[in-house]
Amino acid sequence: MKPAEFHQRDRLAQPPALTPDYKTSVARSPRLALLSLQGSMSEITGPTFGHSDIDPVDNDLIRNYARTGDPVGERIIVHGRVLDENGRGVPQTLVEVWQANAGGRYRHKKDSYLAPVDPNFGGCGRMLTDDQGYYHFRTIKPGAYPWRNWVNNWRPAHIHVSVFGTAFAQRLITQMYFEGDPLIAKCPIVNTIPDPRAIDQLIAPLDMNAAIPLDCLAYKFDIILRGRRSTLFENRLEGN
Repeated sequence: MKPAEFHQRDRLAQPPALTPDYKTSVARSPRLALLSLQGSMSEITGPTFGHSDIDPVDNDLIRNYARTGDPVGERIIVHGRVLDENGRGVPQTLVEVWQANAGGRYRHKKDSYLAPVDPNFGGCGRMLTDDQGYYHFRTIKPGAYPWRNWVNNWRPAHIHVSVFGTAFAQRLITQMYFEGDPLIAKCPIVNTIPDPRAIDQLIAPLDMNAAIPLDCLAYKFDIILRGRRSTLFENRLEGN
């Protein structure tokens, strides 16, 4: 049976804009009807990225910021494919990632968490998918960190993932979590998602077949751009 080319959005899988248990949604959620704006020609046609814009170590977060040695923490590989709604790989797509270090601290001047900054870890990288939509990067597994939502709330270990389309303004952003992390079920942000299946798609399972013996473990994270099995994107909660 030929798969349908059109897939209706499942809006029941999307979290509501206002979720008081996630305190910052109170200020961020819209109070008036949304306006639909047409993208300009420059927004929908460029600029785009090619292989000449990507450094060979951009997808190696262990080495791309190292100054005096490797960063501290558990070494991991994250890999997967960027797929359309029919399971076809999306080629030559720019994927960007950013994260906290092994102690749970970001390299950001406003991050005041008491965990130390790792001088050899920048916490960001980027890569292009290949002709089959495959991507991979090497990094340090991020740590959990506290945040001022309610008393003693902690964010589970996660990596932010951004996927660009054919132009710079076409961008989807999500978060990847790790299989087996008990903090996922306790996270107020994750708990805004009403569909357990949507949460499961944000959790990368351990992939021992892609691990490197005596070096690093691996996790597999596929990103689905549209359709019933679409990955939940935090900047397009109404569906993409």
